[in-house]
Amino acid sequence: MRSPVMPVIRSAAAAALLVAAVTALPAQGAAAAATPMQVYGAWHCSDDACTWARVRSMADFDAANHWLVDRGDGRPSVNVVVLSFVNPLRLLDGTTDAGNAAGVPVGMNQQVVDYFTAHGIRVMLSIGGITYTGDWDTALARNGALLGQRAAALASKLGVGIEIDYENANNPNLTGLQSFVDAYRAAHPYDATGADPAARLTIDVAAGDRWLIGIDQYATANWLSTTAPVLDYANAMVPSKQPSAATAVSNWQEHLDGKPGYSPAIPPLAPAKFTAGLYIAEGSRVRPECTDFANSVQKATAGWLQSAAPNGAGTSAGLLGFMFWAAEKPSTRGVTTAPPNGCEGGVGAGATAFAAPVPMPPLRQS
Repeated sequence: MRSPVMPVIRSAAAAALLVAAVTALPAQGAAAAATPMQVYGAWHCSDDACTWARVRSMADFDAANHWLVDRGDGRPSVNVVVLSFVNPLRLLDGTTDAGNAAGVPVGMNQQVVDYFTAHGIRVMLSIGGITYTGDWDTALARNGALLGQRAAALASKLGVGIEIDYENANNPNLTGLQSFVDAYRAAHPYDATGADPAARLTIDVAAGDRWLIGIDQYATANWLSTTAPVLDYANAMVPSKQPSAATAVSNWQEHLDGKPGYSPAIPPLAPAKFTAGLYIAEGSRVRPECTDFANSVQKATAGWLQSAAPNGAGTSAGLLGFMFWAAEKPSTRGVTTAPPNGCEGGVGAGATAFAAPVPMPPLRQS
């Protein structure tokens, strides 16, 4: 889920100007040009570093995750949760073992899905993550279409959407991935209304355009247009560490601009076709994104995010919103967002400040 490379701002003067512009935006009177956020969510790793390899007691699950469904006033802190991760090769093979049932982690069950959907929160399952890159390669080489069919069947069974997190930065199997997408869309056609949870199909790209270049280029050119969309949107993932406000904006701007000098060129991406990723839990640190909205990168960049102009793709300004990495315990030796580290004061406060809609509305299409 983490992009290992961040772009470099070319000069101290440019960095200073960008910091000044970013930090000034939220203070502008009522942010008149701001577009309301539509996506405001979190990836979720359960309590075992993203394996979901055991069935949780729902009382225990609620105690650890209540902040997601209650920001302190009874309203949810997010409008989408992405359960991470399903191993693509186990899904293809229908593996049943100590941690999986028919290829699906046993902790990703109907009880967990219903816990969130009962509060109006959309649920998705993420297939992949950096640990399973080789398994993506193997599964796509073996039968990308069958993997897409099995992902579609899983989405139907649980009433969830699917996120593609294929982190091959060197030689991704784009032919196999196209077969996966074609098979998934044969079962669940693109649905601009968002009414069918299983029709929601998204993809993760890097924080900017300089990593996962092949996947980024192909997805932007073929699946993320506003005129003939195939995927609903992309998530610009978190980089290797929490960026400053200036670096975050520099990363995200790359998607808006594209990379015309690359071969093949990466086209510009419409603001309405991606979200921006930030950390809530990073290594041994709980970030201000989790606990201190007033001092968070999300607050510092929100004005830019809500008013970012299209630059060759799309017509409406503003990214779709924020995604946060990651709820509960994203690494074996890292911090958890379970109490006393609940994120009501960061993500929850942001949901209030941005009037994040719950449930998620139909998404902007252009």
